[in-house]
Amino acid sequence: MARFKVSFSTLMLILGLLFLYIPMAILIFYSFNASRLVTVWAGFSTHWYVELFRDQQLLSAVWMSLRIAFYSATMAVCIGTLAAFVMTRFRRFRGRTVLSSMITAPLVMPEVITGLSLLLLFVHMAQIIGWPADRGMMTIWIAHTTFCSAYVAVVVSTRLREVDLSIEEAAMDLGATPFKTFFLITIPVITPALISGWLLAFTLSLDDLVIASFVSGPGATTLPMVVFSSVRLGVSPKINALATLIILAVSLIAFIAWYLMRRAEEKRRQMIQE
Repeated sequence: MARFKVSFSTLMLILGLLFLYIPMAILIFYSFNASRLVTVWAGFSTHWYVELFRDQQLLSAVWMSLRIAFYSATMAVCIGTLAAFVMTRFRRFRGRTVLSSMITAPLVMPEVITGLSLLLLFVHMAQIIGWPADRGMMTIWIAHTTFCSAYVAVVVSTRLREVDLSIEEAAMDLGATPFKTFFLITIPVITPALISGWLLAFTLSLDDLVIASFVSGPGATTLPMVVFSSVRLGVSPKINALATLIILAVSLIAFIAWYLMRRAEEKRRQMIQE
């Protein structure tokens, strides 16, 4: 009989995947628990999914978090892409070091400091110019865009450094303007990085609790804030049901993004071969 050998790296990979996904599997399993106690199995039931869709406070928080995450990720991609383009294409200009430090600062800055500084900014702006009058969805959107743009800039700049500049130069030699070259040549090439950056920014915004707690108002409550406040009083099985739906949705979005990036990469390879 042939011996089945597993290398050390493969074993570590398997253990790492089990460490990451076994808790999720347990959570999904207990979301169908009929008991009110999340750790005591009392039979299979979809009761808590029904209760979840009856909880208007939780559903409104989910809808607000999804909208904020979508707007923040979209704006972060726009700002982060422009910042990455400047940092990779214009290598020498006055203030480049300062700009680079400002772009990467949110990556290492504690969220407490970021949230507190943004809160003070909004308070002083309201006193000086009268805006924002109330902290809510708009202030959370601005705050999330601020720190998500840094992550997008890092992802996109890595891809921009690998782009063959001769393709852009050839397009401009044939009469294309820099603006047209950017949208017809550069953007399609870095599309996988844009999708990855958007998904990363969407996830960070959807998951944020600390910064949103600082810059939100009484009329704006995100999903992490609702979950955190409910967990302090005891974990409800509805949270398990909600987490299961989020895991399924994120898995579906990740699969679609992977499929689109794979198609884009195959199309790019075909264009190079032709």
